[in-house]
Amino acid sequence: MQKKYYTIKQAAEILGVTPLTLRNWDKRGKLKAYRHPINNYRVYKTQQLELFLRMTDASREKKKKRKIDIYY
Repeated sequence: MQKKYYTIKQAAEILGVTPLTLRNWDKRGKLKAYRHPINNYRVYKTQQLELFLRMTDASREKKKKRKIDIYY
């Protein structure tokens, strides 16, 4: 059975960033965290992380396909 929620440390490992980066993204609205109802810690839903990974992968693919004309 797959987990429904990941801690900030687990989510950071999955995304390949630091927990501080996730905190900054949360403040800026790039990847909003949910809050645990008892301890108020940041948690991330599985679907949320999967969607974010798909979006970033798609963005990388678009950048790879860009062509730049260089004139001399």
